[in-house]
Amino acid sequence: MSKYAQGKYEVRNPQKYIGKKPPTYRSSWELTFMNFCDNNPNVHQWASEALHINYRNPFTGRNTIYIPDFLIVYADATGKQHGEVIEIKPTKETMMEAAKSPRDKAMVALNMFKWDAARKFCHAQGLAFRVINETDIYHNGKKR
Repeated sequence: MSKYAQGKYEVRNPQKYIGKKPPTYRSSWELTFMNFCDNNPNVHQWASEALHINYRNPFTGRNTIYIPDFLIVYADATGKQHGEVIEIKPTKETMMEAAKSPRDKAMVALNMFKWDAARKFCHAQGLAFRVINETDIYHNGKKR
């Protein structure tokens, strides 16, 4: 049994969900983000684990696939639409300075390769790429 929240998310606004399979959350952070996407009127479309991005694993040398957490289409304050690929990760897996263990340091290194491939893919598709951590999701212990 995992110590993390996991399960199938029940989409409340199915007209917004563009994924091919039902969304599965693998952490409470992903669940919080799914609720945000589903209920925020500025998010027009969203999908969970909808993209496959090829990259070369630096540890094995093999070509493999990276599946980012989310794809969203939203309107900014001026009404302009934007497409964005979102990855949700703990800070300790996003910056070498925050990585304490050898496992976390290896995860940061691997993530940098994945995210470099994601940025290139997104640029070619006219999308933005962003990594979100716990600070972005929670502010002073409260959901944003």
